[in-house]
Amino acid sequence: MTRITRRVALCGMAALPTALAAGEAVAQEEFPSKQITILVGFAAGGGGDISARWIADYIREKWKVTAVVENKPGAGATIALAQLARSKPDGYTVALATTSPFAVAPYFQPVQYQTDKDFTFLFQYLVSAQPLFVRSESQFKTAQELVDWAKANPGKLNWSTASTNGGPHIATEAAFRSLGITAQYIPYKGGADAIMGLLSGHIDALVAAEFPPYASSGKIRLLAESGMERIAGFPDVPTYKQLGWPVGVPIFYGLAAPAGVPAPVVAKWEVLGKEMISAPGYADLMSKLVSSASYQDSKTFTATVVNSYREMGELIPKLGLKQN
Repeated sequence: MTRITRRVALCGMAALPTALAAGEAVAQEEFPSKQITILVGFAAGGGGDISARWIADYIREKWKVTAVVENKPGAGATIALAQLARSKPDGYTVALATTSPFAVAPYFQPVQYQTDKDFTFLFQYLVSAQPLFVRSESQFKTAQELVDWAKANPGKLNWSTASTNGGPHIATEAAFRSLGITAQYIPYKGGADAIMGLLSGHIDALVAAEFPPYASSGKIRLLAESGMERIAGFPDVPTYKQLGWPVGVPIFYGLAAPAGVPAPVVAKWEVLGKEMISAPGYADLMSKLVSSASYQDSKTFTATVVNSYREMGELIPKLGLKQN
């Protein structure tokens, strides 16, 4: 090899890392360039599903890529998260992130993931109301009337939530135990199914986010709110804590991805989320869901989820609830 040829070869080798780095940067800049899949651990028609479909529409408009929602209901929404944890961490497969399957379910059932290790939490976009309600023709006009009847009729009150072993389930079960109530919990795959169970008379009371259209049409009556704040538009409905019940649980909604998503991709999701909550139509979505827009970036949302998970781990044994 001549001296000139050797010099050219060495220069080419020296430039190779720079070229590779540039290639990686270009590859990262190409996100998103293919279909986005949003996994939802609840049945179609519920509050989480509605918000996920709104986000999918927004992604199509903003990023000009295909975005689809895949419903994977069952097992307290943990089936979808197990699939997410196994997915490629490239930012193209994400899932609806809510309180129950991340913060509560792991303490009550076997799950194929670890909340604080297996996910990248992208952003939070709302906090949701999850009230306790009954059919409009129910004999229960207030939470106290339900409590009095349930105490006088042990084992006869049938009730449910949108997510078994979720935050509202824990809060309501804790209330019933503290009040000396024995009631029958009837599980459903999701809020939409549970609503049908309530309206058909299979259950007497329900805690779920899917109440707005039924409240507007006069089909149900709200008795109490399981979260920390009263519900906008329902100023006479007290919170669990205001009733003196032991636990109130804030319900967050966000998007999560598998652990290991590259930082530039996370940043693009954060920008999308921050812009989304100010987008035309988002206020209407919040009104429809009777929720409040609440953006948190990846770092803050990660702390919210992990702290909720660890707090539940301390609370559940104190309540004497049966764990996994």
